[in-house]
Amino acid sequence: MASTTYGCDDFQSICAGAAILASGGGGSFQNALSILKQLAQSWSGTITVQDYDGATAACVVAMMGSPDAGDALTLADIQNSTRNTLQVLQQGTGYPAGCVIPVEIGAINSLVPLIAAAASGGKLWVVDGDGAGRAVPQLPQTTFAGAPSLPVGPCALATSDSDPALVESALLNAPGAEKMEHLAAGVVGGFGGFSGIALWPSDRDNNFGLKNHYIPGTLSQLQGLGRYLRAGSPRSTTDVAQAIQGATRRATSVVVRNFYITGVRQATSAASLDTGMIQLDNNPDPAKSTDTRIIYNMNENLLMYNASLSVPDVVAPDSICYYSEWSGRGFSNADNDLAQFFDAATGTSTGKPVSILKIATDPMLYATPGVKASFAQLLRSIGYAGALPPAAAHTAP
Repeated sequence: MASTTYGCDDFQSICAGAAILASGGGGSFQNALSILKQLAQSWSGTITVQDYDGATAACVVAMMGSPDAGDALTLADIQNSTRNTLQVLQQGTGYPAGCVIPVEIGAINSLVPLIAAAASGGKLWVVDGDGAGRAVPQLPQTTFAGAPSLPVGPCALATSDSDPALVESALLNAPGAEKMEHLAAGVVGGFGGFSGIALWPSDRDNNFGLKNHYIPGTLSQLQGLGRYLRAGSPRSTTDVAQAIQGATRRATSVVVRNFYITGVRQATSAASLDTGMIQLDNNPDPAKSTDTRIIYNMNENLLMYNASLSVPDVVAPDSICYYSEWSGRGFSNADNDLAQFFDAATGTSTGKPVSILKIATDPMLYATPGVKASFAQLLRSIGYAGALPPAAAHTAP
C-alpha cells in the first residue's frame, strides 16, 4: 500500500484546493490560512497519508458547527478539541485510534485530521479520502452514513479546553446518522456553537467497517489542485475548471465568470446551520445588472437559480463552488471570506469578481443509499421540490 508524507507546505496546498471544492462550506478559508500560519511557527515535521489498510482502528474527526461560529478558531482549538474527542471516543470503544479521516472536503475540515496527526507525535496517520468529495450540511449526506458495517456511534464531542478539568464532553449513541446529527447539533449548541467531533469508529468490533465506504484519493487531489493554484499568478476560471476535472475525473463547468456578490442574507439556526442566500450580478451595481443569480445555502451551497429562469443552474448534491480571478483562490460562506467581496456595512459589492463552478457529484456519493433522499429533504426545506441532477452527468469523459 503506497503512502506519502505531507508537511506544512502540503497542508497549504490542500487548504487552497479545498477552498474551491467545498461548495461554500467546510470552514473559513481565511481562518484556515491563519491556523496554518500558527502551525508553521510551531511544527516542521511530516505526517503519513495513505489509503485505509483495513487493520487499524480509525474514526472520522472534524470540527462541527456553523462557519461563523468558527471564524475565530485557533490552532490550539483544533489541537485540543481533536485530542479531547479522541480520548472520549477511546473511552467509549476501548480502542485508541491509529488513523483518522476527514468527514468532508473543506478549508478547515480537510485540515483537522492532518493537524491532529501532526500533534500526535507519530501516533496517528491520515486516510487519503473523505466521506463526500465536497462539504455537506449534515452527517447523513456522506458515504459513511450509508455503510451498514460502520455504526455512526459511539460519537464523541468535546470542547477545546487545555485543562482536562474544564473540558466539556459528550459520548452519544444513536441508531443512524440522521438521529446522531440532531443529538450532536444540540450538544454543539450547548458548547457555544462549535466543537470537535469523532465518530464512525472503525475497529475490530465491526471488522474495520471503514473499508470501501469512503471516497479515496481526495486529499491527494486537493494537494495537486492547490499546488497548481499556488504556482504563479491567478488562473482563469476556465483553466481552473479544467484542472479540477483533470484531478477529480468529475465533470466541471463554468456557470458564471466574473460576477459580483451584491447581496448576502445569512442567519444561524438552533442546529448550528448558517442558512441564507447569496446574490450575484454581472455588474457591481445590481440596478445596472442584466443577469442575476441566486445561491441558496445551508452552510454549504445547495441551489443556484438564474433569476430570469424557472429551471435552476445547479442542484445539490452537485457542487456550487466559488473561485475568484482576483485572488486566484476559492472561499466559503463564512463572514470573513465573503467580506472580501461584499461589504456588509454598506450592503454593496466590493467590486472584486467572483466566478461559480459546477462540479458533478462524486459517483460514489451519489450511489450511497440514502444520500439522494437526504439531499432532497434539505432542498425541500428551502423550497425546492424538483429533480436532482441525473447520475449520468457525474463522471467526466
